[in-house]
Amino acid sequence: MSDRPAGPSNRSTTGTVLAVCVLHAELELPPTVSRVGRTAIDKRPASHRVPVGPLGLAGDHVCDTTHHGGVHQAVYAYAEEDARRWGAELNRHLPAGWFGENLRISGLPVSDAVIGERWSVGETLLEVTAPRVPCATFQHWSGERHWVKRFTLQSDTGAYLRMLTEGTVGAGDRVRVEYVPEHGVTVRDLFTGADPDRLELLLAAEPTVSEDVRRQVARHARRAGRAVR
Repeated sequence: MSDRPAGPSNRSTTGTVLAVCVLHAELELPPTVSRVGRTAIDKRPASHRVPVGPLGLAGDHVCDTTHHGGVHQAVYAYAEEDARRWGAELNRHLPAGWFGENLRISGLPVSDAVIGERWSVGETLLEVTAPRVPCATFQHWSGERHWVKRFTLQSDTGAYLRMLTEGTVGAGDRVRVEYVPEHGVTVRDLFTGADPDRLELLLAAEPTVSEDVRRQVARHARRAGRAVR
């Protein structure tokens, strides 16, 4: 894998952090939604700069550690432009943190970031690792009918990131794409699985991808009737 300029000419390579969101309060979930019984999806904007470590933002955590969190899901980013589109469709305001995101970002096509892309955000360096996969907890939180299906079909998933350089982040910070891998497989590509050949290229080019990503690639391969490698 070799470096190339930070992003193709037809997409933005800079954005702005509109809000940094951390846990507001844990919420109880019925057993039909989650065996864990609690969720930390309720994020709200912080009024101060927030330190970022290997497992995420200070003052934030996950409840279901089996399916969420870890170094490959330390930070979750969502695009303001996608949030506004959803808000128009749902006829409701979706404030920063509504998607369970840590970073609400404007000006950067988050769901079309390349897996392995690196962003400088405030004092930190973050690496794009995976799409957000909607779950029953997200459905329950949204209060919208068929939310998981609708979110899946739209595939504006936002992006998980891992921390490469510790530091703090705050509202108003510039987000700059510092590096884009040559393979070109995006968060959206991985989520939709529309091109299994490209996903195999991802595994060859990015040997440090998480086991969760490998399972996603294998699932897409099976659906396409391909041998799982």
